[in-house]
Amino acid sequence: MSSPIAARTERTASPRRRLIHRLFEASLLFKGLFAGFETLAGLTLLVTPGAAILELLDRVTAPELAQDPRDLLARTLLDASQKLSIETQHFYALYLLTHGGVKLVMVLLLARGMHWAYPVAMGVLALFIAYQIHLFALAPSATLVALSLFDVAMIWPVHAEWRGARARIAQPPTQG
Repeated sequence: MSSPIAARTERTASPRRRLIHRLFEASLLFKGLFAGFETLAGLTLLVTPGAAILELLDRVTAPELAQDPRDLLARTLLDASQKLSIETQHFYALYLLTHGGVKLVMVLLLARGMHWAYPVAMGVLALFIAYQIHLFALAPSATLVALSLFDVAMIWPVHAEWRGARARIAQPPTQG
């Protein structure tokens, strides 16, 4: 996953800088996997009829509810699926496709070491956080909190890597 600039970091950087770089790469990998999952979930929601979703969740929750009619997770999933309108399903599908797709592109650009992508990525993450806070204000959701915290946690390694990349670009290459 290392870019040519990052390869020089591995040879010449301090242990702290190497650790930050490894955290950055791990966060990119995790963010890329999660963004892929989001994109796939959005695509699935877009092409799956609402009745099929309701039937699947009914089948998944039925054994749990038979065993414990007050099972919080099963009850919550079933209640949510029964309130799922076509409009809501399409909103979530498009949101997940956009959120995941944009983040996949962002991860690919950062992994390639595109210098201009670092501030753009931080801006995109900040916009997602702001939008998720807005959605949370309208309808509180643990999922929105988790997504926002994940995005906040991603900004730090991107910023640290960007600072390091700027410093490496400013340094002349060492002879040897």
